[in-house]
Amino acid sequence: MNKEELIEKVAKTSGFTKKNAEKAVSCVLDSISDALVQNEKVQLLGFGTFDVREREARMGRNSKTGKEVELPAGKVPVFSAGKTLKDALNEPEASRTPAPQ
Repeated sequence: MNKEELIEKVAKTSGFTKKNAEKAVSCVLDSISDALVQNEKVQLLGFGTFDVREREARMGRNSKTGKEVELPAGKVPVFSAGKTLKDALNEPEASRTPAPQ
């Protein structure tokens, strides 16, 4: 699912217009991004946690030439799924309830 498909799904399930659904999805994603830029953790109970981790400098390999290159240290976003989401993913297909339409 891409962003456009997510917007359509939100509009359909919420009764919002597509324009309002796009605003809502964009606001949520922007808020998560802004929090991560400020090194804040975003915890959505039942879904998961977005966080920022430091990555040390390391050696990598150029996939075209095979030559080793040094990759600088930096920050990377990470997502950890919550228990409810993990349980839903591992639930047998027959017992899943379809999303409201």
